[in-house]
Amino acid sequence: MKQPELLAPAGDLEKLKVAVLYGADAVYLGGRLFGLRAGAGNFSEEEMAAGVRFAHEKGVRVYITVNIFAHNSDLTVLPGYLDTVRAAGADGVIVSDPGVVELVRKFHPALPVHLSTQANTTNWSAARFWEKQGVSRIILARELSLDEIREIRERVGVELEVFVHGAMCISYSGRCLLSNYFAGRDANRGDCAQSCRWKYALVEETRPGVYLPFEEDEKGAYILSSRDLCLIRHIPELAAAGVSSFKIEGRMKSIHYVAGVVKAYREAIDAFFAVGSGCWNPDAWLEEISKVSHREYTTGFLFGNPGAAGQHYHSKIYRRRYSFAGLVRGYDSHTGLAVVEQRNRFAAGDEMEILTPTGGPLKLKISAIYDEEGNSIEAAPHPQQIVRIPVQRELQEYSMLRKPLE
Repeated sequence: MKQPELLAPAGDLEKLKVAVLYGADAVYLGGRLFGLRAGAGNFSEEEMAAGVRFAHEKGVRVYITVNIFAHNSDLTVLPGYLDTVRAAGADGVIVSDPGVVELVRKFHPALPVHLSTQANTTNWSAARFWEKQGVSRIILARELSLDEIREIRERVGVELEVFVHGAMCISYSGRCLLSNYFAGRDANRGDCAQSCRWKYALVEETRPGVYLPFEEDEKGAYILSSRDLCLIRHIPELAAAGVSSFKIEGRMKSIHYVAGVVKAYREAIDAFFAVGSGCWNPDAWLEEISKVSHREYTTGFLFGNPGAAGQHYHSKIYRRRYSFAGLVRGYDSHTGLAVVEQRNRFAAGDEMEILTPTGGPLKLKISAIYDEEGNSIEAAPHPQQIVRIPVQRELQEYSMLRKPLE
């Protein structure tokens, strides 16, 4: 077995750096145009070039999303945008529209094309078709079982990428019309309103204004809300099936989410390929990814249609065990003080856990907090406030303080 690439989301430049430092082999990001995450920070031309430079310095590849379903007007602007992507040094583009695939092949034939999951590749014949079009990698639809993935691998030579973690869409491979209908925001052009996460009720035709809730054993009415995908326990099966890249969803998630999930999968993958399945136990890494904010987990379609088990019916959708309290911006070895940018309120006396790019999480009780002028303060209540706290060991930049909520 060849060890798969770990591919992480980069919603903005800060998230790119976090993904790289916490162990990604590659990252994917979107520019200000033609991507399917309009709500993410995304990258200007200058930020894209800076992000690619940072990643390449660390030996990490960068793929740019150009995966909207294009209209005629987009095609006049697209060639120039592809020039920008190529000039930035991207290692590939993620595309879903056949017309866009053709334009990439025409204007930049040496630029690798990765076929987006939005293209709904669910069988080996479709995969073979795209292989003939010059696509170098296919990001398979989330609706495939392990057996189907295995058979596609046996019949085509292109690389196969599979989502292993993150949010699932109620619509087939994310091709949704709900957002457009309810909010006038086109999910297929990157502006999804997350309509599937709303709470719905039933209205009977002859009784307008009388709202009858959907109920599932009194758990609530979130009838379209999928659980989050988590396949960390199934790294061995996916690797054995010939998957080339393990993809984590989350360009709109927090840096704490990116750091925790990427690090867990990085360590789990490396451990499996070091010791083999006989001695490999993913429980510790499953515990780690349970510390980030998430919906209940599911294995999706990997072992067949999940049915009701793939849906989340509770009114409290997210599980959140920790509050992301602060980001380490530096460490002064002479004073033993870590420079921390506040992300959620914390105070002296709080028990903290520190997530670091390498090594296990550290325990810390905050004994003191100092403001930028060196004055002692009781708490850090202001968003992005810069403070200093005593820490007995040096902390890497981009380490993260989190406060238990349980």
